Amino acid sequence: MAEQATAQIGVTGLAVMGRNLARNLARNGFAVAVHNRSPERTRRLVAEHGDEGTFVPSESLADFVGSLERPRAVIVMVKAGAPTDAVIDELVPLLEEGDIIVDCGNAHFADTRRREEALRAYGLHFVGTGVSGGEEGALLGPSIMPGGSAESYRKLGPIFEKIAAHVDGEPCCRHIGPDGAGHFVKMVHNGIEYADMQLIAEAYDLLRAGLSASPAEIAEIFREWNGGELGSFLIEITADVLGHTDAATGQAFVDVVLDQAEQKGTGRWTVQSALDLGIPITGIAEATFARSLSGHADQREAARRVFGDAGEKWQVDDRETFVEDVRRALLASKIVAYAQGFDHIRAGSREYDWGIDLGGTATIWRGGCIIRAGFLDRIREAYDAEPELSTLLAAPWFAERVSNGVPAWRRVVADAARAGVPAPAFGSSLAYFDGLRAQRLPAALIQGLRDNFGAHTYHRVDRDGSFHTLWAGDRSEVEA
Repeated sequence: MAEQATAQIGVTGLAVMGRNLARNLARNGFAVAVHNRSPERTRRLVAEHGDEGTFVPSESLADFVGSLERPRAVIVMVKAGAPTDAVIDELVPLLEEGDIIVDCGNAHFADTRRREEALRAYGLHFVGTGVSGGEEGALLGPSIMPGGSAESYRKLGPIFEKIAAHVDGEPCCRHIGPDGAGHFVKMVHNGIEYADMQLIAEAYDLLRAGLSASPAEIAEIFREWNGGELGSFLIEITADVLGHTDAATGQAFVDVVLDQAEQKGTGRWTVQSALDLGIPITGIAEATFARSLSGHADQREAARRVFGDAGEKWQVDDRETFVEDVRRALLASKIVAYAQGFDHIRAGSREYDWGIDLGGTATIWRGGCIIRAGFLDRIREAYDAEPELSTLLAAPWFAERVSNGVPAWRRVVADAARAGVPAPAFGSSLAYFDGLRAQRLPAALIQGLRDNFGAHTYHRVDRDGSFHTLWAGDRSEVEA
């Protein structure tokens, strides 16, 4: 039986992420209650890492809860969905009013809202918490995005802020907002991550096709880019992956990996949520669909048999100019992805009355998380200077980079189209930029068509109100 009421916080679910988060807590001086459905994992954690801090192991959930100081704080680190609900159902009868359940998994924010409301009826706090950084971040310092009540954060905040990554002395953790706000922000984070990786992959593909360069040569280009405005964790590890050689074959590692990318659902959730909120996140959507297309191997093979390989013979004449064009196009497209992501967060915050601080969100993404990048400081500055900024693209630093990159951006997208190299995220990002700045869009014709076939009405530019044309009659206009 576990020693009673000595642990400050508990972790149940000791797979890689839960195990590393428990170790992080112990290393930072917190007494951590640990539990796993399979007791062997609990015993192994203590045997292998017991010297890193204070662990209070339990083999039953009742003993685990009993070992926690009040108000009890229990971190649940199990698979999202039904397994999370099952653990919550087991915990509720063991807890008392004021206790806190923290879900640090990749839960859908709607599930978090449902759980928070249900547990509130029992007097319990439910805190959906986004955690980014993978297994290394969980151990060494992740970016942490807690939702839930302000009261629960008074208990959790000092703990999470200590174990989070720190940049310029600031923890990469802050209270995001009530109920599902933390998991919503983590979902959008993952959507931006999808777009970021797709854009990087397209840049690599273009460089390889245009320069006939090896992965190792392109790795050096990414290493150089990482020292400038594109500096980020993903650019850094792109150079690492492209420079890696497969031990079994001696080939470039990237050439022996199957070209079918997987997804765990967060990209899809982001796109679905944006559609519900009416927010165009075209770069994230294209990245999600590109992964989906990559997985349809049978369709790809059928198309190749009929139409041949997508790529055409292509040789860039001016290597230096082309590399710089791709860099500028990548930077501009990445800015669009982040701008769309922050638009999505703002829309979610307004819809659910969360009061999310956009500049503060950029702050906690500067370290620990997968999309950490140098220009997140610029995003924070932009929203600090103008909290109601209509689009990040209009902020001076970003506007300058995008404006300077437009000619290169157009050349890259056109070159890709001519050469038959698919670049959907580059293309959709440029189209979004052009659509955003267009004085007049063809949506006027769409409104006319809708009114013609379905009497859906339209608005005019010269007077207020809704109108309908009697298309099947004398084509006179009536006020709707």
